[in-house]
Amino acid sequence: MKMRAWLLGAAVVTTVAIGGAYLNRATILSMIAQSRLPHVEPNRDVTWATGPSAAPSGDRPPNVIFILADDLGYNDITFNGGGIANGAVPTPNIDALGKEGVNFAAGYAGNATCAPSRAALMTGRYATRFGFEFTPAPVAFERMVGTASEPGAIHKPRFFKDRLKDMPEGSTAASSGAVNTLSVPTGEITIAEVLKARGYHTVHLGKWHLGGKEGSRPEQQGFDESLGFISGASMFLPEKDKTVVNAKQPWDPIDRFLWPNLPYAVQFNGSSMFAPKGYMTDYLTDQAVASIKANRNRPFFMYFAPNAIHTPLQAKNEDYDALPQIKDHRLRVYGAMARNLDANVGRILQTLKDEGLDQNTLIVFTSDNGGAGYIGLPDVNKPYRGFKSTFFEGGIHTPFFMRWPGTIAPGTRFPYPVGHVDLFATAAGAAKASVPTDRKIDGVDLLPYVQGRAKGRPHQTMFWRSGQYKVVRDGDWKLQSNESRNKVWLYNLAVDPTERNDLSRADPARTQALLAMLKTQDAETAKPMWPSLLQGPVMIDKPSGVKQAAADEYILWDN
Repeated sequence: MKMRAWLLGAAVVTTVAIGGAYLNRATILSMIAQSRLPHVEPNRDVTWATGPSAAPSGDRPPNVIFILADDLGYNDITFNGGGIANGAVPTPNIDALGKEGVNFAAGYAGNATCAPSRAALMTGRYATRFGFEFTPAPVAFERMVGTASEPGAIHKPRFFKDRLKDMPEGSTAASSGAVNTLSVPTGEITIAEVLKARGYHTVHLGKWHLGGKEGSRPEQQGFDESLGFISGASMFLPEKDKTVVNAKQPWDPIDRFLWPNLPYAVQFNGSSMFAPKGYMTDYLTDQAVASIKANRNRPFFMYFAPNAIHTPLQAKNEDYDALPQIKDHRLRVYGAMARNLDANVGRILQTLKDEGLDQNTLIVFTSDNGGAGYIGLPDVNKPYRGFKSTFFEGGIHTPFFMRWPGTIAPGTRFPYPVGHVDLFATAAGAAKASVPTDRKIDGVDLLPYVQGRAKGRPHQTMFWRSGQYKVVRDGDWKLQSNESRNKVWLYNLAVDPTERNDLSRADPARTQALLAMLKTQDAETAKPMWPSLLQGPVMIDKPSGVKQAAADEYILWDN
């Protein structure tokens, strides 16, 4: 009898313990994640290599600066008259780049998510040509996003556990650096390598997200100097810092993963990790300013890739306090991050003027993809449908500006489709550098088109792909194929730029012709270097955190 009572009591205690662990699983997982974070040393000074003490006589090639924002939506700047919270957050410095140069009105990201888009920008090639098809993410992230859905979700994600055996060696280890095994092949040639061969000093600041195995880091892919982080995200400040205002999305598994798993750290030229000084975007800009000054007397290429305004949503107190008219806390934090990004772009522009370099510097500003739906804000890509991860215009149609005083006329508007793949050839053309001839380069030099020396469309056809989700734009016709759903959408963007009227049933012949184009393109691409571990639904017209209805449109996204 006593034994039965003891066993019953033990069972009750065990059940309570298991139940308590389940109810507090987020806290437990957070504690585990914190224990696995890499060691971060205190802040240290960065000393940038200094160029000649005097500028060389005669003409010199133009400096080139790529500014790549992170998850910045089409409607997150005020250039087109919109902006965050109906224009409550002006972005005068970013807008100036479009007004003082060329606005590519149909500018497209290389992909609808971070890493493949960055790979296209760096190499001038569709990332699917060399198997860099999916965004590198830790297995723990893929598992969480592939098994957890927001409350009330109608469509559920999937995690493909059976595919773990096909992952590259070392990429599934339970360590913070395992994800960096997933890298762009070392044989790919970056624009940094091309410009370095032309005599440029090359600098990377901020996010890399193209891998970290031997041969794949920025300082091994053409950059003389690199300060930033190899993985796909970082904290802007420690969560409990007295100068930060945070906004969390409790319904979102991506957000729940990021907060406990991200360090507040950078590396310089492969050093051990150390803490930045202050708010991350400010710190990276401080260093960009110092690097510009150090290189004022020699041609330089700078790839400035802050993690703003990617989650986690963290703003400085002073930027948050400057927007009291925005009552929604999340929107206000997001707006404060955009305000800070714009101010830091302004600091870079002012430094170029102060150093007498702005007339001889080609600057490109764009975003790696559209604004994310998982932050719960509906208007980030307005007027376009779709969010990050979708190939609707909201996911890939980004701000896309280029300024080069004296070479590009101010107030230029270029109407035809261009993409991140074009920046490689454009920068090489500006520098009069040689581009590789031993491989297919998908991009073209845009400068002759902008200057009127070349006519028509730089591209008749453009492609995007993420696993079974594939898209082609041919002229003004755009077809999306979501094979897992056996679903296609066909739009005539000339008359329907916001993709409201699906013509796939009304025009079956064109639908089949565009599907055939996708099949032909697939034959030219490489097998993904690692499999998709998750397939998740992404709503097209509603952000996360909003109640779903059975009739809501969605895509299934592979990663």
